[in-house]
Amino acid sequence: MKDLIGKLSDMRAISGSECRINEGIKELFLPYADEVRTDNLGSVIAIKKSKAENAPSLMIEAHCDEIGLIVTDITDGGFITFAAVGGIDRRILPSSVVTVHGTKDIKGVVGIKPGNMLPQGEAVKISDMAIDTGMSASSVKKYISIGDGITLPQSVGMLSKKQFSGKTLDDRASVAALVKLMEKLSDKELAVNVYACAHVQEEVGCRGAKVSAFNIYPDMAVAIDVTHGITPDNSYNAFPVGEGITISVGPNIHPAMAQRLINTAKAHNIKFSTEVDGGETGTDAWEIQNARNGIPTALLSIPLKYMHTSVETLAISDVKALVKLLTAFCEEQKGDMSWLKF
Repeated sequence: MKDLIGKLSDMRAISGSECRINEGIKELFLPYADEVRTDNLGSVIAIKKSKAENAPSLMIEAHCDEIGLIVTDITDGGFITFAAVGGIDRRILPSSVVTVHGTKDIKGVVGIKPGNMLPQGEAVKISDMAIDTGMSASSVKKYISIGDGITLPQSVGMLSKKQFSGKTLDDRASVAALVKLMEKLSDKELAVNVYACAHVQEEVGCRGAKVSAFNIYPDMAVAIDVTHGITPDNSYNAFPVGEGITISVGPNIHPAMAQRLINTAKAHNIKFSTEVDGGETGTDAWEIQNARNGIPTALLSIPLKYMHTSVETLAISDVKALVKLLTAFCEEQKGDMSWLKF
């Protein structure tokens, strides 16, 4: 699992540039799926087909895009200015080593005026920063253009023997869980068609999930994402890392699906916490729920420390718990969807 998470974390594609990695994700699904395709937006969809006639469908999805930066200009001095793509934490950017994805990948450092030259208490602004590649303007422009994507540095990988720290674990760790799920299901006879989807552009508006939910129109769906892990400075509405996943409840979630997942977790001794979302969950579940005539939707999340930074950190055991729960949930489906009716 750790190697798969590391491989997916190492892939580089900000929202809107997932074409850089969708072939790599397809290759991960291919050994375990009956069919793998890419839709018009670039989302990867792997299908495990049931042999049952008129089998209902279950969509399980995660998003494969990442937050990052985009080139806005190249100055006469060769410095690269940029804007944010998605909810990047601008506080982490000064002094970061980044990769600019032009016609070839170029390393650069994010520079900003030294702190002792800034007015006391002044907030860090992206407009005050620029990327320095050490190259002249003409050399930069040879490889880099306005609109090119920029990604954050990778972190240490395994942190102790139980946790993993890296970029883009939101939500590539969940994509890793999807791949492992399809591996677990590959030799099983199921009563449902399972659609495992790695969706694009979640970080800028849940767009890939919206398109897939409309086109596939599954009988039910499970979104998998991350939630905040407890850190010394944050324990409110956060969850312990290494103590299992969270199962969401609230208006974005179909109550029967949440309860069925809770029951399944208890039956298989899978650690979990219940996460209360009083409104929008901020995940693909929000768009999936409202597709067409409505889709019964659940949300499972992996506790993650330092979200939207280059050192996102999670427990490998929590990802394994997610795979175990999803596998059991798929296996227990009998083809009767009446339990979802209000």
